[in-house]
Amino acid sequence: MTPSRLRLVTATLHRTTTKTRMPFRFGIAVMTEVPHVFLNCTFEIGKKTFTGIAADGLPPKWFDKAPEKSAQQEIEELLLVIQQAVTFAQQIPASSGFEFWRQLYAAQMPWAAARGLPPLLAHFGVSLVERTLLDALTQSYDVNFSTLLRHNLVGMDLGQLHSELAGRQPCEFLPEQPLQKLIVRHTVGLSDPLTAADVPSAEALEDGLPQTLEDCVKFYGLRHFKLKVLGDVAVDLHRLRQTAAVITRQCGRDYAFTLDGNEQYKEFPKFVELWDRIQADAALRTFFEKLIFIEQPLYRAVALDPAVARIKEWQGAPPIIIDESDAELGDLERALELGYIGTSHKNCKGVMKGAAHRCLISHRNALGDTNRYQMSGEDLVNIGPVALLQDLAVQAALGNTSVERNGHHYFRGLSVFPSSISDAMLANHGDLYTRQDSFARVDVRSGEIQLDSVNAAHFGVAASVPMNAFENVAL
Repeated sequence: MTPSRLRLVTATLHRTTTKTRMPFRFGIAVMTEVPHVFLNCTFEIGKKTFTGIAADGLPPKWFDKAPEKSAQQEIEELLLVIQQAVTFAQQIPASSGFEFWRQLYAAQMPWAAARGLPPLLAHFGVSLVERTLLDALTQSYDVNFSTLLRHNLVGMDLGQLHSELAGRQPCEFLPEQPLQKLIVRHTVGLSDPLTAADVPSAEALEDGLPQTLEDCVKFYGLRHFKLKVLGDVAVDLHRLRQTAAVITRQCGRDYAFTLDGNEQYKEFPKFVELWDRIQADAALRTFFEKLIFIEQPLYRAVALDPAVARIKEWQGAPPIIIDESDAELGDLERALELGYIGTSHKNCKGVMKGAAHRCLISHRNALGDTNRYQMSGEDLVNIGPVALLQDLAVQAALGNTSVERNGHHYFRGLSVFPSSISDAMLANHGDLYTRQDSFARVDVRSGEIQLDSVNAAHFGVAASVPMNAFENVAL
């Protein structure tokens, strides 16, 4: 059953600045600080009102990697797509969460295209409103997110997103219960120190948390990793050899990893060359036996071009998924046709879209009696007290067992927020967080995090988050 009436009544947006504990280098960007926003939307659902919350960082050079744009310009555009999505949402009457989201998407995307804004960026604004709506819906039905999704209380029509799923229901493809824990797949950024020898004395952190890859493995008990490459074959091979040596020294053969191309290879033959040289290197070839998949090696402008991405013709090709290229609703199907084996899920790319993608991947695996097709759980320097927990709730409901988590590494826990937020997280999510000095940090043990409290909440977050400590942003 879905609500007979659903509309957005009021919305507020708040902003703060979060600083990293160490630089995070990904693709063409190096992050040392990033705005973090909280969106609160009050919806009328039936004859009652419920207020949902969503949050996210605003990282430049991911949603739009135009080198000519400044970081400040990209941040302003990130705020713009949120503000516009709220404006469109205030004009929408709907009878279900899915219908509301479809109307919002249909309004936002042509508006963004007319202004030259990329679809990945445009959908980010939609996704923030969508998450507040899902939070409100879980409250209205008094269920957790997994139940909302599995029982299709959002009214999702899978056939509208993937025609081969017409007439099917999410419960046919999703886990009966959300995952109780996830494996943390630790990001090794392009400039992250691997051992103590890589850390100049002036850059050594003394904040009680591990800084080097070697120390992170020991501190958190890590076994899954995500290795980033730069797009320069010689440099990438050198970095991979160094990283592989650290991981195998610490983990033996008990590890697995993904390789993140971060759109750094603009020419397909260059990426094939990297793979061929990996296979020609005895040590790397053995290390790469534990590869799970490769993520988005080709730049988004060419990644779905059949004339460039000749994956189907590539004999002995490794498994490759898309990430940044998963911007519009039909992109996953295009990618699968080209020979990619799946996509990533990040809440910032859309929750209902991600759920439909998970259903399609499960459907394709069932059709072929295979496990070839994959959905990866990925991060975008996600931190609490809201964004991380809602992302975890979705990953658990979709059954994504190994999920990239790096926000707890590049940020010093929740120390970037008022101490009252750390206290609230420890009181309500004591399985996910532990105290570190005066703040809460994600409690990664044996390379895993526990999700009981996340799954018990409506949409991941059991604690209220006061907005009075943050700057109000006009909508």
